[in-house]
Amino acid sequence: MTTDQSVDPNAFRAFEHAGWQSVAALYGKDFGKLTSQTSDPLLDAVEVRNGVRVLDMATGPGYIAGAAAQRGANVVGMDFSSAMIAEARRRYPNVEFREGDAEVLPFPDETFDAVTMNFGLLHVGKPEQAVREVYRVLRPGSKFGFTVWANPDQAVGLGIVLRAIQAHGNMDVPLPPGPPFFRFSDPAECEHVLYEASFETPNVIQIPLVWQLNSPDAVFETLYDGTVRTAGLLRAQTPEALEAIRAAIAKAARAFQHGDTLELPMPAVLASAVKV
Repeated sequence: MTTDQSVDPNAFRAFEHAGWQSVAALYGKDFGKLTSQTSDPLLDAVEVRNGVRVLDMATGPGYIAGAAAQRGANVVGMDFSSAMIAEARRRYPNVEFREGDAEVLPFPDETFDAVTMNFGLLHVGKPEQAVREVYRVLRPGSKFGFTVWANPDQAVGLGIVLRAIQAHGNMDVPLPPGPPFFRFSDPAECEHVLYEASFETPNVIQIPLVWQLNSPDAVFETLYDGTVRTAGLLRAQTPEALEAIRAAIAKAARAFQHGDTLELPMPAVLASAVKV
C-alpha cells in the first residue's frame, strides 16, 4: 500500500497532539478500561519478562508500561503529549516516562529488547516511519508488537458511532486528513508494514475485548470527551445532527445491555514480528 498523498503528516500530528493534550485526564475514565485489556497479550507477544529492556511507545496513561514493570522489566514509556506523560507518572511513579516523537525516537540504535505500541499506530501521520524507527532501536532477535482496532463491523462500539454519523450527520468534515483509521485492521497491511521495515516472521491475531459501560449514553460521552479523531468528527457536526447522532448511538447500544451494564464487543488486532 502506498502512502496516501492527501495526508499532511505535520497538520495531522499537530491536530493529534493538541487533542491528546486536552483529553489526557478524561481518557482513562471509561476508554482506558478497554484499551488496557490488551496488556497481557501484547506483553506476551514480545516476550516481556524480568530484566528485559522495554520501550512502550505512545504510552498514553502508561497502562502497558506499568504492566511491563510489574513483570520486572526495565521500562521506558514514551509519548509526544506532556499531559499524557504527567498522567502516566501520576499512575506509575516508579516507571520512567519521557516525551518523544514516535517518528524520530530519541534513543540510540539497538537499545531495547522489546517495543510495544498499544493503539498508538493509529495516531501517527507516518506509520511506516514509526515502524522503521522501532526496528532501529531494537536489538537483533528482539520483537515489536502493536495493537489496533478490528474493523468497525467487529469493533461494535466504533461501528455504532460511524453508522450513526453516516445516517444523521456528515463524514466529510474539515479535519486534518490522517492515514486510514482502519488500515491495519487488515492483517495483510500489518504484515506489509512490518516486512517493509525489515522485520521477519510477522504474526497477526485478533484478541477479544469487551467494553463495559454503565449506560447507553456513555458510548457517545466517552468518545466525545476522551478521544481525538472520533471526537473531532463528532464535534464538527451541526447541533441538530449531533443530537440525532447521540440518540442513534444510545438506541443501538441498548441491544448490548446486560442488566445494569453495557457489554460491547471491541476486538483488537495484535501484530508482532522479530528483528533478525
